Amino acid sequence: MLTIPEAQKLWQPFANALETPSNEDEYQNLVDWLDQLIDEVEEDEQHPLASLMEIISLLIEQYENEHIPEL
Repeated sequence: MLTIPEAQKLWQPFANALETPSNEDEYQNLVDWLDQLIDEVEEDEQHPLASLMEIISLLIEQYENEHIPEL
């Protein structure tokens, strides 16, 4: 099992990127990252990055629900 110090060391590079975007630039960065993940993961639900893709999708969806009006 991963220890807390190990998790903290691994988490730090992702911590700032995996937050709900607060502006258009942060939103676009997540969209770009998601596009790259989609290209890598494709339809493989067992891919090691599939859960990261899901998390980023949820962050994008939250931003869109709060900042982008529905048509």
